[in-house]
Amino acid sequence: MKLATIRTADGATRAVRVQGEALVDLGLANVGELLARPDWPEHAARTEGPAVQAVGYAPVVPWPGKIICVGLNYRNHILEMGRDLPQYPTLFAKYPEALIGAYDEIRLPPESDQVDWEAELAIVIGRTVRRATDAADDAIAGFAVLNDVTMRDWQYRSHMWLQGKTWEASTPFGPYLVTPDELPGGTRPSLTLTGTVDGEVVQQADTSDLVFDPVALVRYISTIVTLNPGDVIASGTPGGVGHARKPARYLADGSVLTTEITGLGRSEAKAVVETVA
Repeated sequence: MKLATIRTADGATRAVRVQGEALVDLGLANVGELLARPDWPEHAARTEGPAVQAVGYAPVVPWPGKIICVGLNYRNHILEMGRDLPQYPTLFAKYPEALIGAYDEIRLPPESDQVDWEAELAIVIGRTVRRATDAADDAIAGFAVLNDVTMRDWQYRSHMWLQGKTWEASTPFGPYLVTPDELPGGTRPSLTLTGTVDGEVVQQADTSDLVFDPVALVRYISTIVTLNPGDVIASGTPGGVGHARKPARYLADGSVLTTEITGLGRSEAKAVVETVA
């Protein structure tokens, strides 16, 4: 199934099943509300609500309880950054205010002139899980496109990355979630991930290049904290980021950042300098 949170003409949001060209209303405000139902797979598959019209896509889960991000998780990106392969995942957080819909504008804050791209596979949790072993597979509701847009000058102000990673209205997420049964590899999918800036391919990799795959990440993170329905794990980015280029390259006013993953659709977000009163 493909599941999305759409915006409607009355200013509301709705959870929908994407069925070809049709958007079937699931009777809930967003995909986060849907995943909170223990019977969400059955409800999403069987509901035959009215078709609805979208004026845009909201983030797949607009207000996740947790957004946990993984740094340095593609072999080629780790080598690009001059580091050794990690023994354990590198984790940091992002807050919901950072999320935007797949076709929304990315805000370029006037405080940063090093805004970089990071195309990523997002893992969306569908079951409450703690210290997952065999339950890790079942806890994954599905996958979506995400771009962890990063303010590098703020990220490297200290050894802790958070301040460069969670700027408001910076992170395209969507357009929709796809359940594992529709993907080659299931909960360990092998998908081509591509990032482009103004039509030029800047990142491309297969998600099979992940050092820690989605199931391993659920197992590891759920050892630390309970993962709940709607929580999001951003699994890391491959090589090709702007900061590692010689010379470095960053998003500018008007840049169009496209992130595409086979089977998961694409986001296309224009970068616009934020006006501060």
